[in-house]
Amino acid sequence: MKGKISYSIYCLIVIFFTSVGSHAQTSEQKVLEAKRERLQKEIKEINRLLFAERKEKGTVLDQMEALDNRINVRQELIQVTNQQSNLLNRQINVNIRNISKLREDLKILKEDYAELIQKTYQNKSQSNRLMFLLSAENFYQAFKRLQYMQQYAKHRKKQGEGIVKKTEELKTLNQDLVRQRKEKDQLIAENQKAKADLSKEIESQRNLLTSIKQNEAKYTAAIAEKQKEARKIDREIERMIKSAIASSNKSSGKSTSSATFALTPEAKLLADNFSSNKGRLIWPVEKGVKSQGYGVYADKLYPGIKHRNNGVTITTDAGSKARAIFEGEVIAILTVPGGNKGVQIKHGNYISTYYNLSNLYVKKGDKVAVKEVLGEINTNRLDGTTKLKFYLYKDSNRLNPEDWIYQL
Repeated sequence: MKGKISYSIYCLIVIFFTSVGSHAQTSEQKVLEAKRERLQKEIKEINRLLFAERKEKGTVLDQMEALDNRINVRQELIQVTNQQSNLLNRQINVNIRNISKLREDLKILKEDYAELIQKTYQNKSQSNRLMFLLSAENFYQAFKRLQYMQQYAKHRKKQGEGIVKKTEELKTLNQDLVRQRKEKDQLIAENQKAKADLSKEIESQRNLLTSIKQNEAKYTAAIAEKQKEARKIDREIERMIKSAIASSNKSSGKSTSSATFALTPEAKLLADNFSSNKGRLIWPVEKGVKSQGYGVYADKLYPGIKHRNNGVTITTDAGSKARAIFEGEVIAILTVPGGNKGVQIKHGNYISTYYNLSNLYVKKGDKVAVKEVLGEINTNRLDGTTKLKFYLYKDSNRLNPEDWIYQL
């Protein structure tokens, strides 16, 4: 009896940890699948927005950045698909072990049931059961024998139900195994295609590098011009932020030399709400792809040359509109000489900037709501690209928008 109880407890423990492990793997698989779908969608958007035929006349610098962007996403996709495949492999191995265990249990159940049926057949006659009851020495013994016969019948029924249940479990596990193997084969096939595409893209990048080296002066001149334009925009953005801080503090009676906003209780509440949404803020465009991230990075061809982006660059469709990422107040309209327009919105002591707009729909002093349209993003007449430059500051300190905008 003790051995049977111990075995039952052991089975319960095995079932518990198997189910917990299976649930964890299923959750992980869902997370990986969502990530894989997002990366596939991102590659489609990169192809649509950065590699359309109308963009082929873009500068070699733009082509280089676009290729690098796609290669990075493709490498991440391959990594995620590998993780999915490995996870499926572990699930398949668990299923194989569970099927083996179920077959063992089913064999034992069938043997026990066969023995039970045989004993029942030997004692099945009505007279035998009646004699068994009548041969009792007293009423209490007869009652206990009747209980025993009823329990025996229930046990027989339970054994039969157990066989049906185990058979169904085995059938379900086998079906899962077939499905999982198909999924794994599909993932392997997708990964092979992704690797082939990646090889082609790396080759295209290599060919582009060769052509650039043959026109080194033109390439370095394009870099210098791009860096000069970026510095001009950055200086103007930061100048206007400092001016806005000084103006705001002066009106509230604070020092004009301060590098931070003096906040009213309402402004502090707005700033706290903005801060609490870190990582969940909406994109400043309805749809698009991040074509250049935040920070300093080395040039692909000449690592000694460093590129800096104080915000992020998002490529979108022609005619797209910039939208407010959070409620706030328009504190400045930017007009860079020789450039396009921009809008700065204050959210407490946080400032979001939307640059490279051709038409504006707001003016200084306007209160804006989240998702409110601010202006139309300019489309470059030379290469047909539509790019929004987005910046984020806390007082006069730069922030990385990728930490604040959801999945940027």
